[in-house]
Amino acid sequence: MVRRPVAWIVAVVLFAEALGIAAVNWFLGVVVDRQDMSLAGLDPDMMSVSSKIGGVVFGLYFALCGLVALLVALRDRAPAGLGRVLLISAAVVHGLLGAFAWGLLGAAEFVFMVVMLGLIVLLLMTYDRPEQPAGPADATPEGGTGDGSAGGSGGSAAGGTDDGRAGDGSPVTPPPAPTAR
Repeated sequence: MVRRPVAWIVAVVLFAEALGIAAVNWFLGVVVDRQDMSLAGLDPDMMSVSSKIGGVVFGLYFALCGLVALLVALRDRAPAGLGRVLLISAAVVHGLLGAFAWGLLGAAEFVFMVVMLGLIVLLLMTYDRPEQPAGPADATPEGGTGDGSAGGSGGSAAGGTDDGRAGDGSPVTPPPAPTAR
């Protein structure tokens, strides 16, 4: 299966991105603080602190997304609820960052963001649907073996059960869908 390795790769890269984003923004905050220059009348201390806070918040966001991917890899189950929303938002963020990277940084950064976007979407899509739908049609009749007979006896001559159901345990076959002419 491709699901677990993709989840592991996404988790590792998101943790690396979390550290990288936090470190770069912290470094930029230190640079602004040491230059002690004003940009259009803005307070340099406020710019420094906001850069550091933004880096920490964005780093924690990517770390939380990485934790969701790590849990998906460990449990081999689809992310649900807030975890799914976090991974979808991480995919959107990578798409937007990829668009900005193309114009500002270059093709290599764009390719990285698009590959990461693809991996997150692949992670979400491989866990999207179960292989076989579970429902009342799959349930076996009481005491039955799933072949339409109650314990191997009592089936009707048409291959169904005595109560009018089809032999596979499902209700009567629905009529064909109407067509527009």
